[in-house]
Amino acid sequence: MDTVGRIRWWALPCAALVLAGAAPVAAAEQVRDGRSQPVFAAEPARETVWVETGLDGDGDGVIDRVAADIARPAGTDQPVPVIMDASPYYSCCGRGNENEFKTYDDQGRPLGFPLFYDNYFVPRGYATVLVDLAGTNRSEGCVDVGGPSDITSAKAVIDWLNGRATGFDAATGGTPVGAGWSTGDVGMIGKSYDGTIANGVAATGVEGLRTIVPIGAISSWYDYYRSDGVSFGFDPVGLAQNVEEGGRPDCRQVKQELVAGAPANGDVTPLWTERDYVPTADRVTASVFAVHGLGDLNVKTVQFGQWWDALAAEDVPRKLWLSQTGHVDPFDFRRAEWVDTLHRWFDRWLLGIDNGITEEPAASIERAPDTWADEPGWSGEQAQATTLHPREDGLGTEPAPGGTASFTDDPSLDEYDWAARPDQQSPARTLFSTAPLSGDLRLAGTGSVTVTAVPSTPTAHLSAMLVDYGPATTRDYLGQGEGIRTLQTESCWGESRPGDDACYKDTEATTADVDFEIIARGWADLANHESLSAERPLEPGKPYAMTFRLAATDHVVPAGHQLALIIGGTDSAFIVAPRQPGQIGLDLAQTSVTLPVVGGLPAVTSAGVGAAENKPPQVRPDRVPARPEVQLNRD
Repeated sequence: MDTVGRIRWWALPCAALVLAGAAPVAAAEQVRDGRSQPVFAAEPARETVWVETGLDGDGDGVIDRVAADIARPAGTDQPVPVIMDASPYYSCCGRGNENEFKTYDDQGRPLGFPLFYDNYFVPRGYATVLVDLAGTNRSEGCVDVGGPSDITSAKAVIDWLNGRATGFDAATGGTPVGAGWSTGDVGMIGKSYDGTIANGVAATGVEGLRTIVPIGAISSWYDYYRSDGVSFGFDPVGLAQNVEEGGRPDCRQVKQELVAGAPANGDVTPLWTERDYVPTADRVTASVFAVHGLGDLNVKTVQFGQWWDALAAEDVPRKLWLSQTGHVDPFDFRRAEWVDTLHRWFDRWLLGIDNGITEEPAASIERAPDTWADEPGWSGEQAQATTLHPREDGLGTEPAPGGTASFTDDPSLDEYDWAARPDQQSPARTLFSTAPLSGDLRLAGTGSVTVTAVPSTPTAHLSAMLVDYGPATTRDYLGQGEGIRTLQTESCWGESRPGDDACYKDTEATTADVDFEIIARGWADLANHESLSAERPLEPGKPYAMTFRLAATDHVVPAGHQLALIIGGTDSAFIVAPRQPGQIGLDLAQTSVTLPVVGGLPAVTSAGVGAAENKPPQVRPDRVPARPEVQLNRD
């Protein structure tokens, strides 16, 4: 669909949506105050349908079938839309803050569904479909970590709901089953791996997918395991074996392909490009409600930033929540608002209810713990790329007339070591800061660092970060709960049924008082300066130019704070060291950082960057952020 088509679709009234074959308007008795009501009070119909994927991932000569567990309104002839969560975690790892699993009765029929979606939405006229990705739980096939098997196993269920694929009432053999109870309109939702599948399926352009709600989701699997030529030290085969609960013997070939396609040197390979959904964002016809934690160090913010930019370029209907949390579901950091907003979002896109949600602020950003700011559209789309230059006297708007800096890669240190003592020289990093700002400066979007670096050895890794120096109270996203604490009280969301409780433990924000916050990070292998697909041995003493990305951010550096750029070698909190760590020199005249500044260069000038004498920031030892308590290499 072209851009004009997207704009018109976004603006169509509900009646036009029905004529276009999109979401039908809900029955009048089902709607009150612009919201679908829980009028379907009967015990839901529950069943499992095994859907053919068209693939034979396990190589047994039989087309794989994936299990779709369904809860839907009973006692009605009214077709209903579907809320789908396709996941590999229903038996291995659990879903939600309380790690819920699917459960089944003595006859093998689905009984307990993780999360609140079925409890809340089925009484309101939706079906909930939870799909076991191929190779997990009760599905056949093999996990390929975001590849064709994963995406096809979810897409096939949408095809079945629309009459384009075949489903059966048994895992093998059985009788064909149709989905005459469904309108064919689907909204996919999920956190982490689940939301990633929603992104990937949307990027196929499959007909019938009306909206997706990716939460802390991946848009490029390369950027989950690697970064501009460096490795984070873990690989997709480990995740595949975990969700397959130890690995399936008939999936050895798939695992071998995962190992061969993900070299430790960090190069981009066909395996990675096949698992990058950003280039095919132009196929997305579904609306997108994206949620991400700005403190998410597991699925890093580069994932939402590049996906959002691609969607914006295609003018996909979209909405965004950015929290200060880490890898946390909005049900656990803004529960009441989340359920209400999600309810109205699904009502709009799946039931065709004209409730005005598309005219409300499209972006909501948490500026302080539990303090949110709304804006008509995310300002990251209007931020201007603005270049600052490291100089011997700090960080300014003009390039250094000359000058060099150098550091020695010490793989025993990490970004917290580098940032904790900004007023002291360190042989392991370089630090360039502004003077205290005279006005607020907002960064929103994805930045980059350009270096001209001179290595002393044939291998060199680089790490860069932006740091906001100044006193602040933030969510404690580096702590065990990643910004939340689970309480002993409960709240209920929807109808509880025997074996399927709708009540969940409440949470509250956890906070930390700090004197600095790392607001964006990036890493690179200098040997990939020419191409991310092929590293080249470095010649010691020769200068190399390279630009690499910083993760997306949305952060206001307040007046009185100082913004700093740190460049070092191996950040041991994240990346693997090169074979021969050595000294790296920087040509400051050819080194810069490009920031997504709301207001561009005039805003930088107005904030006083470069206009005052620079003094190094000060950090109290008792206000240094703790190192992450969370495990970074998990999904």
